[in-house]
Amino acid sequence: MWNQSTSKARVATFRRIFVKIITNPSDFIPHILAAYKALSDRKEEVNRLNVFPVPDGDTGTNMSLTMEAVIKELLALPQNTSNAEICKSIVHGSLMGARGNSGVITSQILRGICDSLVDHKNLTIEVISKALDKSVEVSFSAVRKPVEGTMLTVLRDVADAARAAVGSQMTIRELLIHLKDVSYRSVRNTPELLPILKENGVVDAGGYGLALLIDGFVSSITGETSVELELGFDTTPSVKIEIEQIDDWEGSEYLYCTEFLFLSEDLDVAAARDFLISMGDCELLVGAHPDFKIHVHTNEPGSVLSYMTARGQVSEVHIHNMRLQSESRLTSLQDSAQKAVARDIDEDAVIKKNYASIAVASGSGMERILKSLGITTVVSGGQTMNPSTQDILNAIEKVKTDKVFVFPNNKNIVMSANVAAQASSKQVKVIPTTSVPQSFSALFILDQEADFEENAQNMIEAIQTIRTGEITTAIKDAKTPNGKVINGGNVIGLIDDVIEVVGDEIHDTTLELVTLLANDEVDTLTILAGEDLSQEYFESILESLEEKFPELEIDAHRGEQPLYPLVMSVE
Repeated sequence: MWNQSTSKARVATFRRIFVKIITNPSDFIPHILAAYKALSDRKEEVNRLNVFPVPDGDTGTNMSLTMEAVIKELLALPQNTSNAEICKSIVHGSLMGARGNSGVITSQILRGICDSLVDHKNLTIEVISKALDKSVEVSFSAVRKPVEGTMLTVLRDVADAARAAVGSQMTIRELLIHLKDVSYRSVRNTPELLPILKENGVVDAGGYGLALLIDGFVSSITGETSVELELGFDTTPSVKIEIEQIDDWEGSEYLYCTEFLFLSEDLDVAAARDFLISMGDCELLVGAHPDFKIHVHTNEPGSVLSYMTARGQVSEVHIHNMRLQSESRLTSLQDSAQKAVARDIDEDAVIKKNYASIAVASGSGMERILKSLGITTVVSGGQTMNPSTQDILNAIEKVKTDKVFVFPNNKNIVMSANVAAQASSKQVKVIPTTSVPQSFSALFILDQEADFEENAQNMIEAIQTIRTGEITTAIKDAKTPNGKVINGGNVIGLIDDVIEVVGDEIHDTTLELVTLLANDEVDTLTILAGEDLSQEYFESILESLEEKFPELEIDAHRGEQPLYPLVMSVE
């Protein structure tokens, strides 16, 4: 938590400010504090809405920690700070402090609002409407496949309501109360838009978190007490199920990955983004005048470059054919793996490398294995402990090479890693690993002598062949996708984040899970013991696995990871 004792005087000053009608964006500071407190006080309520009964980085916690980073930056500002500096602190604090996907989206919501408000000294309904519209534009562009019934839907509904109020007789105070009500109505409606929410009797966690932020902010401005609203849902749902994850790295139908830096003082960003969309997929245009970074999968890289060179200066061009395979890579895979395992990583060796690599993981054994495979830096984090964008960016900036690979090793950290990569001046590739065993497979084929783009593509291909299994304990009552009841405290087995097995103890649940994993195409099982699993019990499980699966090569290690007694993968 941010240090309240050292900031006590500042907070007291903020709380003495009472504004019935905002007239200046600098008046936002005390009300942002109130918004943070409203969410922080109820973050566990938001967490309980997550539709998955395993210990993981939760929406309420991630959004609260993201807002906490904003508060730290605001409290460090001197008195009478300009609007520009306040907006800069909000944007920087939220981006660097963003944790998990919900935290990154929250940061983009704030960025859009600040980008619009920074030049306005007086607020009107029209100014507020334009700020919310800008927030919708920025936050939606951060997610390649926005899903209806999420926090983005709630934001858009609020922006639509503000736009409809332009030209009305509403006061700003009346508008803000109306927008708060709209946000809760939108939250109530999320189950109608996202069937999995309706099936489980909950609303969207991120949407509810956003409504709490709006409620705290508005209630602070109007002087009203935030009331306990009847949302019509249960925040302790008994039925849970898998939610499909959005993967920005899915296979592209286009041939060339085209990426370059672009310099322009007057680029029409909207027009350029529309052009990139028309040329392919996985399009990305980030930055601000004059410096941009552009990425697109396309069949016509020449046309993309011609369009951009007519509008500015292009540099650091990388065009990679995503379908060409390296024959030599396949034949040398085993040899590369043996060399990687045997390599002794020290500081001198790191300095000589062409590429550095950063992985997110928790557990002394996990860290030891990753470093034996060539990882330069391990950032502490994983389930229930998502590192911030700033944590990942710090690791990127600290390594001594200009080209860096990042392995997030958790689906809820991929977006933060991508934001950190974009914020760095270095050339960074995020390999979208969702488990530590996936990064093992990728590191086996990382070639320090090969092309940077080729390495990235080869590693992305490698992780797609890995199936991951995990054994943990259910933290709440739930159901599997096929309707089997889960009681809190049950041992559950997951395959690629989907609950497949429910049992009463680890040994039998593990054998059943491996039975599902070990099909005819599998010949190797890597299995890692967690910190709470005794070596004696681990060995008894290994003996049973060897007896039941004599044809399977078992590679066993102590991972010492928390919360998950066993993590495994097959290939």
